[in-house]
Amino acid sequence: MKTQNAFRPRVLIADDQADVLEALRLLLKSEGFEIEAVKSPRAIVQALEQRDFDVLLMDLNYARDTTSGQEGLDLLMRVQKLDSTLPVVVMTAWGSVDVAVEAMRRGASDFIQKPWDNARLLTILNTQAELSQALRRGQVLEAENRVLRDEGRPTLIAESAAMRPVLEMIQRVGPSAANVLITGENGTGKGVVAQTLHAISDRAPKPMVTVNVGGLSEGVFESEMFGHVKGAFTDAKTDRVGRFEMAEGGTLFVDEIANLPIKHQPKLLRVLETGEFERVGSSKTRRANARIISATNADINEEVAAGRFRQDLLFRLNTVEIHLPPLRDRREDTPHLANYFLRQHARKYRKNLEGFDPAALQTILKHGWPGNVRELDHAIERAVLMAPGATLEARDLGLQSGKEASRRLEDMSLEEVEAFLIQRTLAQCDGNVSRAAEKLGLSRSALYRRLQRFGL
Repeated sequence: MKTQNAFRPRVLIADDQADVLEALRLLLKSEGFEIEAVKSPRAIVQALEQRDFDVLLMDLNYARDTTSGQEGLDLLMRVQKLDSTLPVVVMTAWGSVDVAVEAMRRGASDFIQKPWDNARLLTILNTQAELSQALRRGQVLEAENRVLRDEGRPTLIAESAAMRPVLEMIQRVGPSAANVLITGENGTGKGVVAQTLHAISDRAPKPMVTVNVGGLSEGVFESEMFGHVKGAFTDAKTDRVGRFEMAEGGTLFVDEIANLPIKHQPKLLRVLETGEFERVGSSKTRRANARIISATNADINEEVAAGRFRQDLLFRLNTVEIHLPPLRDRREDTPHLANYFLRQHARKYRKNLEGFDPAALQTILKHGWPGNVRELDHAIERAVLMAPGATLEARDLGLQSGKEASRRLEDMSLEEVEAFLIQRTLAQCDGNVSRAAEKLGLSRSALYRRLQRFGL
């Protein structure tokens, strides 16, 4: 009957009688089980909160002169909430069919009567421990599969050393409900990371709703985020559900969070602190149940120091912070990304393309990519459209050095000149949008709108 050395089931035994605990301890220890013994329902809960067990073997009666088993039956449901994968074997000296049926109905895996038969008890514990291990292995495999499979979310291509900490952080915090702040330059893939975090979380079956607060005018922020009721303002012809309600049970991705005006920040902070909000024009308080993932290309700590962003709001948003490196710091990923975009756009435009010629690949590797992954994506899409043959050539990419481009400014349209100047300034500022905006004489939101328009 002894268990194999490779697997030593960990059993929590609970009974209010010291002699019963000692007898069980001696029996189970001799059979290779790891044992922890407690004497009360409260101690059971404390033990389960502190560590994992493979089986719980518990008495149904603890209070003196109690024989109904009600104390243990009530505890069963609480145990299930603490660990739904934990098998519970109940025992009582006052066994009856009714108590056994009720215990099983409330989640017990098996039932044994005192005094127990050693062989039967050991068989039950071994079987339940093996089932517990199998169930937990299945959950781990499912979590790993959700990390690995692409279905329903963008592919996160990251093989460079610079991206390893990012991948490790995603796998650690993705399954949790923790709020995450994603930082990094424009075009580094913050949206893809947000979708990946959502896809590997327990909230994946529910929606992920995105709102770009950088693109919202100040007058519509509350209506977009919290909704409104009919008649709340002139254009409120019907009731409207806000983003928080749309994301119920799922994830709310708040992009460009640093662009949120200071006067609206307390409204978002209140929801994060209390989970409560009201639609515009309504006094009915609603509850929000959405995980918040936010993103910004700004130096958020600099925004706090300048008084443009509330520190208490930042604390609520960045339970965990994930920083994405720019593409120039992860050049090993550039060929993989380029090939991925090539296949994607060739399929989209129904073109039979075999790959890049050597000169095109060298051009891709040498380019600075101030617009990061997004710029690479747009460049490959253009090349796929422009390529006359089966192989993409350097000229199809349309990438030119600053010197070459400056000699042809007179041939460019006004929009092309503006896009070129923005791209060059971003490169000079190492992709820092705030510094580039200041250098160009634009507000950060105005530069952001241009980056969107020009696909940078």
